[in-house]
Amino acid sequence: MSPYLTTERMRLRHLREADLDRLVELNADPGVMRFLDRRPPAREAVAAEIAELVAMGERHLGYGRFAAEDHRGAFLGWFGLIVTAEGPAAPSLGYRLCRAHWGKGLATEGGRALVDRAFTDLGAERVTAETMSVNTASRRVMEKCGLRYVRTFHQHFDDPLPGTEHGEVRYEITRQAWHRARTDLGRRTTA
Repeated sequence: MSPYLTTERMRLRHLREADLDRLVELNADPGVMRFLDRRPPAREAVAAEIAELVAMGERHLGYGRFAAEDHRGAFLGWFGLIVTAEGPAAPSLGYRLCRAHWGKGLATEGGRALVDRAFTDLGAERVTAETMSVNTASRRVMEKCGLRYVRTFHQHFDDPLPGTEHGEVRYEITRQAWHRARTDLGRRTTA
């Protein structure tokens, strides 16, 4: 299967059922799940999610969750460009990397590539992303991908994680802002 997208240091390919063990292991790392859940999802839940994501990718070509591998084939984590209730014109960007690959700029590299794909090939009008307010590392990635803070909101959780009291944050980039940033970058590199 050819990759969905190739960047300088990795390739993103469509998620498949054979990725189940890798995803279960990724979700079992408490550091990876620190801002997501106290308990890793059960294997059956991960399998059901893979099936749902594969079906969503078939309904909305170009969207979905993608396994990230280095160019030798080592699993790095995943990236997602997910169709939400807002539809394919406003997909949600997501990412989750194995802890061994944190701090290397891979989240930004993959995130930027998916934002570019959303606007160049998929006709998106905006790309959104959400995280806990206290997740400063993820917020930095969103900003490096060109997304800007929109708002803070609060949700009710039966078993809230530490920091939940500070709320969740939403970031987004519009097609116009993305185009303007690319035009400005082109001017700087040719000047």
